[in-house]
Amino acid sequence: MSYDAVILGLGYVGLPLAQQALRAGLSVLGYDVNPAVVTALGEGRSHVDDLSDADVAEMVASGFRTTVDETLIATADVAVICVPTPLSEGDGPDLRAVTGAAEAIGRNLRPGMLVVLESTTYPGTTDDVVRPLLERLSGLVAGRDFHLAFSPERIDPGNETFGPRNTPKVVGGYTGACTERVAAFYGRFVDTVVRTRGTREAETAKLLENTYRHVNIALVNEMARFCHELGIDLWDVIHAASTKPFGFQAFYPGPGVGGHCIPIDPNYLSHNVRSKLGYPFRFVELAQEINATMPAYVARRAQNLLNADGQAVHGARVLLLGVTYKPNIADQRESPATPLARQLIALGAKVTFHDPYVQQWSVPRTDDLEGAAAAADLVILVQHHREYDADHLAGIAKRFFDTRGVTHGDQAHRL
Repeated sequence: MSYDAVILGLGYVGLPLAQQALRAGLSVLGYDVNPAVVTALGEGRSHVDDLSDADVAEMVASGFRTTVDETLIATADVAVICVPTPLSEGDGPDLRAVTGAAEAIGRNLRPGMLVVLESTTYPGTTDDVVRPLLERLSGLVAGRDFHLAFSPERIDPGNETFGPRNTPKVVGGYTGACTERVAAFYGRFVDTVVRTRGTREAETAKLLENTYRHVNIALVNEMARFCHELGIDLWDVIHAASTKPFGFQAFYPGPGVGGHCIPIDPNYLSHNVRSKLGYPFRFVELAQEINATMPAYVARRAQNLLNADGQAVHGARVLLLGVTYKPNIADQRESPATPLARQLIALGAKVTFHDPYVQQWSVPRTDDLEGAAAAADLVILVQHHREYDADHLAGIAKRFFDTRGVTHGDQAHRL
């Protein structure tokens, strides 16, 4: 059997992409090196937030097949790499999954195929890392025998407004013909396709998007510190500034940044600048410094709240509400709750957590939300899930520290 596309990497990026392509009538093969993932998906069981078991079952019913057999890559017209690129120890991307996927494709590449990298990485990866592997292992030449392109993933887990179809798709090819081929492919199931000059521009666009957010979040996180010291309500300040109909976009402080983009992707750009140009990308490095210290700052504020009432943090019962990196999903990747819990435990606090989306975590879980909130010496709202009535919980808690600015009145202390 032949397929319109094979998607390598069936996680938060690859699976929604496969779903959208299937809904548009494309035949899709899913490839992953994890046999457990392949088996579960084949049986109609999902492992990502944005897709339910019913969604996966619908995909299987539409002809979606999953495999660990790389030779089946050769049966597809398009191969899309959607594997993770975590940070390596040197602050650059760990490309082992990307190179592994590229090698698997290279061993099975046929003339006329299109290969697309979606995994976030530093500028030049498509041309300088993926292309040589494909060419060496296949004996084919990019731009002549096969098409090569980069198209950054823009998946936002839990976003109920924008998904793979109505989020504009940026594409950049190794050649102009490659760009047109990749644009035609995504145009079959994405509403808007945006062409860039080449692969490096597409790679850098993704990094700019997340660096923009990273720097602006760092700005309000730093403002949160001195506004607290000066007795200024930053949340009210942001609300007032947001009434300007031009020239301002609201960003909000929090206990730290999490997820697969903001804490990680900007580092790829700063690493690339340092390694290739020899000087720092100072905005990114300063933003990283500020955002990375927010969990420790929240822990200090928690300690001060207890001290103000004559209670030591050592031995205090602290309840963390919401330990995921975003509201209303189960995704815990790079969640600031993890370093916050670590800081509180180091201070001697007895930490427990509640989260409607997380059953097991690094500290004991409580099922009795209201009872635990009333019994704790301090409740910290780390993530505001829709299930939480923050004002009510603040009313029954001895002390309530709201790091998300969602409470009203004087019953809670806000970041």
